[in-house]
Amino acid sequence: MNKGNKIGYGLIGYPLSHSWSVNYFREKFEREKISDRDYQLFPMQDLTLFHSFLSDHPELCGLNVTIPFKEKIIQYLDEIDQQAAEIGAVNTIRIYRKNGKQFTKGFNTDADGFIRSADFAGISHAYILGTGGASKAVAYALRESGIPVTLVSRNPVKDGSISYDDFVSVKAGKPVLIVNATPLGMFPETSTFPQVNYDHLRPGDFLYDLVYNPAETLFLEKGKEKGTRIQNGLKMLYLQAELSYVIWNNDFCAPWSRGF
Repeated sequence: MNKGNKIGYGLIGYPLSHSWSVNYFREKFEREKISDRDYQLFPMQDLTLFHSFLSDHPELCGLNVTIPFKEKIIQYLDEIDQQAAEIGAVNTIRIYRKNGKQFTKGFNTDADGFIRSADFAGISHAYILGTGGASKAVAYALRESGIPVTLVSRNPVKDGSISYDDFVSVKAGKPVLIVNATPLGMFPETSTFPQVNYDHLRPGDFLYDLVYNPAETLFLEKGKEKGTRIQNGLKMLYLQAELSYVIWNNDFCAPWSRGF
């Protein structure tokens, strides 16, 4: 429902209990004195309901997309941005409505948010745990920055990916980056962590967890014990959120007030 003619944004995916996106945007609106916008969480388990969901929420002009839909959402969109197409995943949707018709375009702000979130100078190789939509965005960003990437998966099926068993034996002479792009360790399952050989970690290596709730996962704790550099995904969340907001507002959207 349209809350007092406020422009609506939100997050779709499942589960959403871990997400801080709604707090981030509402604090942003309050801090910047933006009174005509609202951001909500929309837990969704079945993407076949996506179009009816949009029809039921005519106030929506933009959405973020999280697990498990960053790849699957593409087939439900009218168009996707070139970068999102190259990545193969969407985390931001812009919604247009005109003459009674509805149009959607997908973008990916995860890649830019990730690469801007930390200093990756000196990294010789990156290993990305997981092969979902977030993993694809991270891999794209790192490769575009000239850092070789290997994907680590429970069931490797593509060139350039290896199994967790193979990863156990990987040793490199120069600092490596290991990115957890899986949900392991995310609230409320905080006792879980990727099963890699943490004994091979050395000072100079960099463990980056896309999970940001909790702030320090077991994955990061194990890295810290070995003296590695560690970082969670909170800064990436903020950066990709701001990039999403720019996309949503590139051409001001107010579907109920402009004859759309």
